Amino acid sequence: MPDTDRRDILALLRAQEDAVARGDAAGVVAPLSSNLVTYDLPPPLEYRGAGAPYAKGLEQWFATWNGPVTVKLSDPTVVVEGDLAVVFGLSRMRGYKKEGGPFDGWNRRTIVLSRTEGTWRIIHEHSSYPLEMDGSGRAATNLQPQHDARGTP
Repeated sequence: MPDTDRRDILALLRAQEDAVARGDAAGVVAPLSSNLVTYDLPPPLEYRGAGAPYAKGLEQWFATWNGPVTVKLSDPTVVVEGDLAVVFGLSRMRGYKKEGGPFDGWNRRTIVLSRTEGTWRIIHEHSSYPLEMDGSGRAATNLQPQHDARGTP
C-alpha cells in the first residue's frame, strides 16, 4: 500500500474527527459518499445516505452535549487494495452529556472507503459496543482497551 493512500485516508478521518469536536455537521458529512450505509450506535439498525438528513441527525446529537464532544479512532489499522480501503480500531468518545453528565467510553469502529476519480469517500461505517451478557440487553459502554496498540496484554 502506498504511504500516500494511508496518509490521505488518515487525514480525511482526522479532519472528520476535528469537525465532530467543533460541532460542524457539514464537516462530518463532507467525506461521506451519497450511497453511504451506516450501522451506527443510535437507532435505526441501518441508515442509508448522506447529506442533509444525516447532517440534521448530527446536529440533533451535538445538541445533547454540553460543550464539545470528541471522537477519536485510536491507532487505526488501514488496509488498502486498489480503490478500496478498510480502517478499523477502537474509538474513544468523550464529552459531557446534558442529561447524564460526563461520558468517556470506547467502542469498536470500522470504516470502508472507496476511491473515485482520485478522491476517497466513506461508503460504509459500523460502530458498536459489546453487549452485557447478563440478559439485560444493555451495551457495555464502560469497557477500556485491555492491550496496547500492538495487541500485547
